[in-house]
Amino acid sequence: MAQSTSIQYLKGIGPKRAKSFAAHGVCTIEDLLYYFPRRYEDRTNFADISELKEGQFYTIKAQVRSSRSHSSWRRRSFSITEALLTDPTGDISCVWFNQPYLNQYLKTGSSLILYGKVQLYNARLQMDNPEFEFVGGEDDDSLNIGRIVPVYTLPQGFSQRSLRQVVKNAMDEFLPKINDCLPFDLRTRNNLLNLAQSLLNIHFPQSMDLQKQAHSRLSFEEFLVFQLPLVLRKRKRKEKKGIQHTVDGRLTGDFISALPFKLTSAQEKVIGEIKADMSSPMAMQRLLQGDVGSGKTVVATLASLIAVQGGYQSAFMAPTEILARQHYDKISSQLSGLVFSGRKVRVALLTGQDKEKQKICREIKDGKIDLVIGTHALLNEELSFSKLGFVVIDEQHKFGVGQRALLPKKGNNPDVLIMTATPIPRTLAITLYGDLDISVLNQLPPGRLPVKTL
Repeated sequence: MAQSTSIQYLKGIGPKRAKSFAAHGVCTIEDLLYYFPRRYEDRTNFADISELKEGQFYTIKAQVRSSRSHSSWRRRSFSITEALLTDPTGDISCVWFNQPYLNQYLKTGSSLILYGKVQLYNARLQMDNPEFEFVGGEDDDSLNIGRIVPVYTLPQGFSQRSLRQVVKNAMDEFLPKINDCLPFDLRTRNNLLNLAQSLLNIHFPQSMDLQKQAHSRLSFEEFLVFQLPLVLRKRKRKEKKGIQHTVDGRLTGDFISALPFKLTSAQEKVIGEIKADMSSPMAMQRLLQGDVGSGKTVVATLASLIAVQGGYQSAFMAPTEILARQHYDKISSQLSGLVFSGRKVRVALLTGQDKEKQKICREIKDGKIDLVIGTHALLNEELSFSKLGFVVIDEQHKFGVGQRALLPKKGNNPDVLIMTATPIPRTLAITLYGDLDISVLNQLPPGRLPVKTL
């Protein structure tokens, strides 16, 4: 059998149990090998009941002294199962809620391994809803006793013991045949285990140190797989020619001079990074991150004017009509006094509800609009640009990946600036998958109060 074989053909599975695994995303033998434990129990050294302390999680091995199930005196339909567990050092009470069937299994004298948090109730220690596992006559079982034991999220119809055995059977058969995608020299340079050792120690670790090494190696492989497409996209982008803008001009200088405030050092630094990109023959793909009020819009406006002064059009896309109108009002006001080639900079607003939508689209197509600010309406297939050279996408996390790619396609590989005030966690994913350089505005303008996120 190959690793791509359906799990139902593995010993102890079959079609019915395969459906239970499928509900957890495990369909093939390879999926099973990568179905990792959610935690571990160190069964080489159980905690003594006499040493338990309130508020801590423990794994104990004990025998049932007595058990009973009864209804809550407040809610008759709510059942409570109680068991008194004992080991040579003392006793502890364990309680399970709304599981009356447990009383059938908690027979006096039966041995259990329990894991849970110790609480104080009525001046005595107890475990509420602890996870437990029965210990039968096979106490010397090498998978379940006397070692660090994996604890899995259980598919329906499985116990921890039976699932461990299924995983062990699969590993015994397939680990000797497994191919490692990481070359030997790469593993050596980064002090990584091979794949077979990693899978063995992530499921049945010989020590927690080896488990951490296995986790590190598997994480390394996962991030490497994430990064490879990024490297290939970067190479491809370098091979594809973009627009080489002239970044210094009278229009951008007049814009900065007309601002009623002085740019922060962070804004000046980011503008320098953007100018370096836009003066390059390769297309810019840059993420601009900064808190609300840090001055991202001013930076984006200046970058848009770099394209405009070179004879190109700029497009500024916002996720909502309200935000688009706010940008339009603010930017129009800032540009109202500027003269370019004997005329004013022509700014337009395009939204889905605009009554003059058709007229604005014609003017954009004819090159009569220098900077268009709009919503998803900019993605309309009927809209075309005369000479699109720069694209700004605000609040990028509110657009889908496909949507973000549509607007730049309306130009000949234009420069793209993506803005966000919430870089984590979604922007981290975009950084991994989207081939973006990063600029950060980490300084607020003078007099601006810090943003508090509640």
